[in-house]
Amino acid sequence: MTHTNLTIFHPAVFVLLGIPGLEVYHNWLSIPLCLMYITAVLGNSILVTVIITERNLHEPMYYFLSMLAITDILLSTTTVPKALAIFWLHAHDIAFDACVTQVFFVHVMFVGESAILLAMAFDRFVAICAPLHYTTVLTWPVVRRITLAIVARSFCIIFPVIFLLKRLPFCRTNIIPHSYCEHIGVARLACADITINIWYGFSVPIVMVILDVILIAVSYSLILRTVFHMPSQDARHKALGTCGSHLCVILMFYVPSFFTLLTHRFGRNIPRHVHILLANLYVVVPPMLNPIVYGVKTKQIREGVVRQFFEIKAWCCASPLG
Repeated sequence: MTHTNLTIFHPAVFVLLGIPGLEVYHNWLSIPLCLMYITAVLGNSILVTVIITERNLHEPMYYFLSMLAITDILLSTTTVPKALAIFWLHAHDIAFDACVTQVFFVHVMFVGESAILLAMAFDRFVAICAPLHYTTVLTWPVVRRITLAIVARSFCIIFPVIFLLKRLPFCRTNIIPHSYCEHIGVARLACADITINIWYGFSVPIVMVILDVILIAVSYSLILRTVFHMPSQDARHKALGTCGSHLCVILMFYVPSFFTLLTHRFGRNIPRHVHILLANLYVVVPPMLNPIVYGVKTKQIREGVVRQFFEIKAWCCASPLG
């Protein structure tokens, strides 16, 4: 591309390559990716529907769980359909503003999900360490304020990224070796100093997420100390059971996310296609597994799903078309 030093512009479109080096396998890779995406959207939609319709699930714990499910749907829907369009239809082009929007939502969902997991850890801390004060501490006004804080924090942390990208001149290539747009991947295409992008994009969200991890760890250390001081073994098993599914979800979120971020930042010897493949799995595997984990380990949700299934079956049989 020919340009002078005065040529500063935003390209009309970026070109997403998909997974460079694995182009011949795109059709094969799209099959499990599509199945996982459908499972994630369907599973989380069922989870939200059950929580809304079952009155016995109208508690802060399940409210936060429904927020997690909605966040998972948004995260996977922001990225996977475009990846599938690349794999199936060779629709590699993405408008500049659409790319920046995708960057925003991918990072907002990541920071937001971390905050939701912290809120769920706080819910479990109050329920187990101060059960007599649970209804007075986690009132619905408090839950609404926590929700507002989660949304506001996620927005305020990631919104500057939009300006950091918009200020850059893109006068080199417009080809992104990825299946979706992410902040540093786009910034590296600019013909300007991106030090601020690197420091802000890597440091600020990660510092906030690490702070969430520390607070979650403190919460669960206090929870475990309380659990192991309970006189009844049945009470200990019940308390641990209520936390088991949440701990599984925490591990499924943080372990692959930190592994992906650290290998992307420091794993110089890891092939690029491995980074991109892991990034694609990260946005679909935890959202797919989260509703399965909660469905298997939470009795109230299992029973709610079964009731919904039989109600739908009875309605279908009673309808004229049935």
